Amino acid sequence: MQIIGVVGWKNCGKTTLATRLITALSERGLRVSSIKHAHHAVDVDQPGTDSYRHRQAGAGEVILASATRVALMQELGDAAEPSLDELVARLSPCDWVVVEGYKAGSHAKIEAYRSVCPHDPLYLNDPAVLAVASDHATEFGGQTFDLDDIEAMVGWLLTRNPR
Repeated sequence: MQIIGVVGWKNCGKTTLATRLITALSERGLRVSSIKHAHHAVDVDQPGTDSYRHRQAGAGEVILASATRVALMQELGDAAEPSLDELVARLSPCDWVVVEGYKAGSHAKIEAYRSVCPHDPLYLNDPAVLAVASDHATEFGGQTFDLDDIEAMVGWLLTRNPR
């Protein structure tokens, strides 16, 4: 299982880049999973639904299953947020895991960095950023890509981490 992170500041292109990488890897017949980190409280379950009511009643885990999708919701309570490694261990076997967020992790990362980004690039202080995808020239000393050149990025990933 290969892991590549997509990091960047808010509104600097990371979600678009992550989804495009997922599509391109999947189109090559690879099994791809993703992990998305959120900095705010998220609730994928809506008030009033049966599964929401189960969680509100005190269930620590709720599995919502249908013919097309299964979702597992876990209440953490006072427990610590699971680490990226713990989350990866929970995934079914796959070829690639595309991780969006987890800026502080030590996993290999591609930084999405657009010219409109008001912050300094993350690569300045993060040695785990191995490549930068940008819409302008950067001073990054490693691998760089045009933000829209997904084929080149995937080629680099597959050459760097052959199956």
